[in-house]
Amino acid sequence: MVTLFLCGDVMTGRGVDQLFSHASDPQLHEPYVDSATYYIHIAERCTGPIPRKVEPGYVWGDALEVLERFQPEVRIINLETSITRSDDWWQGKSVHYRMHPANAGCLKAAHIDCCVLANNHVLDWGREGLAETLDVLREAGVQVAGAGRDLSHAEAPAILETAHNGRVIVYGFGARSSGIPEDWDAERDRPGVNLLPDFSPQTVEHVARHVRETKKPGDVVVASIHWGENWNYRIPDEQQGFAHALIDEAGVDLVHGHSSHHVKGMEVYAGKLILYGCGDLLTDYEGIDGYQEFRGDLGLMYFPSLDPGDGHLERLLMVPTQVRHFRIQRTAEEDTRWLAAVINRMGKGFGVGVEITDSGELELRWR
Repeated sequence: MVTLFLCGDVMTGRGVDQLFSHASDPQLHEPYVDSATYYIHIAERCTGPIPRKVEPGYVWGDALEVLERFQPEVRIINLETSITRSDDWWQGKSVHYRMHPANAGCLKAAHIDCCVLANNHVLDWGREGLAETLDVLREAGVQVAGAGRDLSHAEAPAILETAHNGRVIVYGFGARSSGIPEDWDAERDRPGVNLLPDFSPQTVEHVARHVRETKKPGDVVVASIHWGENWNYRIPDEQQGFAHALIDEAGVDLVHGHSSHHVKGMEVYAGKLILYGCGDLLTDYEGIDGYQEFRGDLGLMYFPSLDPGDGHLERLLMVPTQVRHFRIQRTAEEDTRWLAAVINRMGKGFGVGVEITDSGELELRWR
C-alpha cells in the first residue's frame, strides 16, 4: 500500500506569518483591519500569550510527531497563501494572505512534498506575488499543482515518486464557488490558477485527457479541488456527480476537496475515497467570533492507504487536531467525540462512519 498525508487549508500567512522571525510588513487592506498583528492580539485575548520569533516548526506542533509516527510516503497540503515580498495587493478583494519568503522553512519543517495552489488566496498579492511563490517553493524542493506561469504549467500535475517504484500524481483544480476571482484563471500567456469552467461532461473529458497522458500502471492519481461554500455541511449534487465522474471516466483514484473552514462529509465510491471538505488544519482565526457551531478550530490529518494496483482505499485513519496559539495540537477527548459524531451524522447518506481507536484516531468504516 501507499500511504498519503492530506489535509485542508494551511494558512501560514497574515497573523501566522507575524510570529516568525522574518515577518512581512503587517499592513492589511481589509475593511476593518489594517494590521496582521491584530489577529495575534485577538487570539491572545481568547487563549493567552502566543510566542514571537518562533522556530519554523512551531506552527506544526503535535502534527510533527504524528507525521513521524505515520511516515506517509507523500505529504500534500492546500497552501492558502502567497509567499512573496510583493506589495501589489489585489484591488477589490477584502482579504489578503502573505507569508515572507524567508519563512518558507515552515514547509520544510513538516517535509511537505506538494502544495496545491488552486485556491482563492494565492494571487492575493498579484501575479508578481504568484511568480515569487512558485520560485520560493521550487527552491525549497516543494512541488506545486494547480497554478503556474501560464495555462500549461497550471494544468500540469505534481509527480511524486514513492518508495515502491510507483508515483503519486496530483492535479490541482479551483472552482469559482470557493471565491476564486474569474480573472485569476491562467491563460496561454498569463499566470494564474487552474480554474474549472464548470462540472460538465466536457470538463471531465478535459481532465481525463490529461490523466491518460500521464498515468501509468502503479500510479495513484489525486484530484485536489478547492470548491464550495465556507460554512455549510451541504454537499451539492453537482460536486458529488463531478467527483464520481472523475473516478469513473477520468482515472482519478482519490478526490481531495477543500475550501470549507470545517470538516465535511466523505464517501467511498467504487472503492475510492472522496473527501468533500477537509476543513482547516492551520489558520489565524483563533478568537474570531461567528460560526462557532461548526467548530472551525478543529481539523483532521488524513492518512489514506491505497492499493497502487487499482487505487482502491484499503484504510483511512484520521488524527483530530485543534488550532491553539496558532499551533496544531491533538484534541481533547470530548472534541474527538464531537468530530466523530459529526462525521457519522454526515456519513449516513454515504454508508460510511468512523470509530475512535484506542490511540484516539478516527478509523473509517464503509460498506
